[in-house]
Amino acid sequence: MGNPKTILFVVLGFVTIWFVVVGIWLARKAQSVNSVGENGQTGFHAVVAFVCAFFDTLGIGCFAPTAAAFKFKSSVPDEKIPGTLNVGYAIPTIAQAFIYIESVEVDFTTLASMIGAAVLGSWLGAGFVAHWSRRKVQLGMGAALLAAATLMLMKQFNVFPPGGEALALDGAWLGVGLVANFALGALMTLGIGLYGPCLILVSLLGMSPRAAFPIMAGSCAFLMPIGGLRFVREGSCSFSAAIVMTLAGIPAVLIAAFLVKQLPLEYVRWLVVVVVAYAALMMLKSARTERPLVEVNNQASNSNAQ
Repeated sequence: MGNPKTILFVVLGFVTIWFVVVGIWLARKAQSVNSVGENGQTGFHAVVAFVCAFFDTLGIGCFAPTAAAFKFKSSVPDEKIPGTLNVGYAIPTIAQAFIYIESVEVDFTTLASMIGAAVLGSWLGAGFVAHWSRRKVQLGMGAALLAAATLMLMKQFNVFPPGGEALALDGAWLGVGLVANFALGALMTLGIGLYGPCLILVSLLGMSPRAAFPIMAGSCAFLMPIGGLRFVREGSCSFSAAIVMTLAGIPAVLIAAFLVKQLPLEYVRWLVVVVVAYAALMMLKSARTERPLVEVNNQASNSNAQ
């Protein structure tokens, strides 16, 4: 137990058990547990989760492409997509964290503090997003997905520096990293995903890009269960879709990490950029289309009140 990594793994194990037990209890209390075949999209959710979790393990990220797929098929209500992503991918991401924290060397103080900052950001962000209206979620996710597509595009054109060789941050640079990871944790609640932005962040701070994997996987492994439970408590996730995503995502992570390990992903990244940009525009279009209905309902409510 003297090894800091061992302590971190034990804590993560307790978080996992807590997430599963409390999550199921809260979901039943919120009456959000329906049949696994909700909307008849079980197979679709399983395929999407498997493919996205597979490429997520290789560093592409799963939130943005999954949100795009859900929007395209209307398989999960827009206002429930952020919560469903955080809950459904929590366990597969925890599996990634165990793998990368164990296999990739990074300064423990940097790792633990970056994880803590992201968790705090997620907790506070989920508290806001879980109470947002459908239109607010559409606008927020639309903007977040556009930002994600822009960052992906910039990465494709190598706009950002390749990174250095450092495995630790200290002083002012650590402070910058903590503030930035706090913001990324908060954005996770809108479905923007943390992997791509975190990889860019550590590179800008002069760290080895490989060091980003335990930082981003560890951050998500802790913040997704904690933030996800806030969505479950408010009934702001499709719990049945999340179950399917979890069951499909776990084997995808193990296959990618232990069997495949590395693939030429250039063309996959271009496809993800296009898909995510399309989803962003559809989210914003939906928000614009539904605006008149919101205004009519508000006028009706005001008339009744008078």
